[in-house]
Amino acid sequence: MEETKSMNSAEIEQAILSVSSPLWKKVAMIIAMAAKKLGVDNEQGYDLVANRLEALVSDGRLVAQGNITNWRFSEVRLPETTTKQEHGGH
Repeated sequence: MEETKSMNSAEIEQAILSVSSPLWKKVAMIIAMAAKKLGVDNEQGYDLVANRLEALVSDGRLVAQGNITNWRFSEVRLPETTTKQEHGGH
């Protein structure tokens, strides 16, 4: 039985965000790419990545469309940036 590499939430979230983009991507693809980046290749590892992806959506760090627990039929992307708010500074 394959062991899952020990990872903390921050490492998993960084991997997810690093493979995400402003364009919509399938949740399954994001999970697979993040898991590969983390050196994970088993169901337990994919579930850990999926749980952190759900947390990122809940925190507003990713935007989702569809039911993200249904990986192949939902998509996520990075939220739109709002740097225009900084124009009032001196």
